Amino acid sequence: MSDRMTMQDPRSQYPQPPFPRQPQPVPGLAAKLDPVPDHGEESYRGSGKLTGRKALVTGGDSGVGRAAAIAFAREGADVAISYLSSEETDAREVISLIEAEGRKALGLPGDITDEMWCRELVEKTVEGLGGLDLLVINAGRQQARESIDKVTSADFDKTMKTNLYAMHWIAQAAVPHLPAGASVITTASIQAYEPSAILLDYATTKAGIVAYTKALAKQLLEKGIRANVVAPGPFWTALQASGGQPEEKVMKFGEESAYGRPGQPVELAPVYVLLASQDGSFINGEVYGVTGGAGVA
Repeated sequence: MSDRMTMQDPRSQYPQPPFPRQPQPVPGLAAKLDPVPDHGEESYRGSGKLTGRKALVTGGDSGVGRAAAIAFAREGADVAISYLSSEETDAREVISLIEAEGRKALGLPGDITDEMWCRELVEKTVEGLGGLDLLVINAGRQQARESIDKVTSADFDKTMKTNLYAMHWIAQAAVPHLPAGASVITTASIQAYEPSAILLDYATTKAGIVAYTKALAKQLLEKGIRANVVAPGPFWTALQASGGQPEEKVMKFGEESAYGRPGQPVELAPVYVLLASQDGSFINGEVYGVTGGAGVA
């Protein structure tokens, strides 16, 4: 693990491609990635910015969601994570890390393409944590398809349900529980602005997440609640190795960035903490790009 507290050249701070060929079935497990991603397990240090807060992070078992969940716990929050039942081994690791900080952890396995489950997981979070004031809607589906004729209606539907419908269902269920001062954070992508040819449906949903969150931010500020978007560039997560990119591209993943490497999930964690905390009190309806220099517009 990199020592994130020591000044160093960011280009060589984390592993660079080429990486081994490593296909995984959907949805993929972080523990099987080579190199293993840094979600902050050892490298993220908190400073009490979220003491007493109560968070729900979707897709909290691995990748960006895992990094946010670990950081939130290290900053003093109790954290519920949602994930698919097939991701239980990754989720157990996150729950142990949250509990190691003396925080309450809640694991909520289920399928967010099911509207009833989306609403239930919010209720279970409120009941299990005694409230909710931080909502990170992050879980996503990404499956590369080489041409438009390969994007089936089933593909398109599942990507829309996972990335857009679930966001709406979860936000709609959560808003009545959120007090003034609460924060909603969604995860978009540079794909919203510079879509790849092989990610038609995924890129479409990421652009939708940006528009939805900006509109939601205008509504929620009337209740004293902020909503913002994080738009990552290439990050080393199980999403890529489980069909999000062709196998050959996974082996070179991040090579095209100015850094010559992909980002590690922990490098996103401080942005989620900023947007969640009172340090971000005047930040609303914004899109924070973390792209390794590529920009988001």
